[in-house]
Amino acid sequence: MLLDGRTVLITGGASGLGGACAEMVVNAGGRVVIIDLNQATGDEKAKRLGPAKARFVKGDVTNDADVQRAVDTAVKDFGGLHGLVNAAGVGNAERVLPKEGVQPLDHFARVIQINLIGTFNAIRLAAAAMAANQPNAAGERGVIVSTASVAAYDGQIGQAAYSASKGGIVAMTLPIAREFARMGVRVMTIAPGTFDTPLLAGLPEAARESLALQVPFPSRLGRPEEFAGLVKHIFENEMLNGEVIRLDGAIRMAPK
Repeated sequence: MLLDGRTVLITGGASGLGGACAEMVVNAGGRVVIIDLNQATGDEKAKRLGPAKARFVKGDVTNDADVQRAVDTAVKDFGGLHGLVNAAGVGNAERVLPKEGVQPLDHFARVIQINLIGTFNAIRLAAAAMAANQPNAAGERGVIVSTASVAAYDGQIGQAAYSASKGGIVAMTLPIAREFARMGVRVMTIAPGTFDTPLLAGLPEAARESLALQVPFPSRLGRPEEFAGLVKHIFENEMLNGEVIRLDGAIRMAPK
């Protein structure tokens, strides 16, 4: 599916990986609806992309009404919804048994709720809108790309919740792709390694440099535009379906 003239909903699209995807879609001739909790950053991103190409909806991916409002905005303002990029998420670093006692259950539940259930919520509501699209010449009605993490495969100590949430995204990719095949909607997931995003921006420079050096090649943090470039290729390559692609410079995370 070419992005020219198509509309893509991007969760977490105000900054980071989602922000790079929003810019990529518009540069490719498409339109974006961004849903994000950050009002100021979201407004600024939509303004910079232009009113003819972008809309911002303040919302929480775990909230039915918020995500439905974003889907409806795409259909009402741009005539339909053809793609979804799930980039909203949170990270955490907490042992199951830290020194101060047992990890509170709600800490684990929050990460699962946002990363995994939020992704599923966006998928189900976006796919319902895509089902109404007229198929292109190849019979395609839509493309969905979710964001997992290499932590789904080699999570570190302290990443039990994060790894579980991203592992869930990996595990649901194939069954959803199989189900949506009948209506011509492809479903893919990217598992990025260490990328230079707001999640890592708060780390001390020494920690950032250490993470970069763990990447075999290239020995640096990934760039959001490299993630967006893979998303673009997934949209354009019809044979990519039901699969998870590691985008990580061959990193395999150490235990801690």
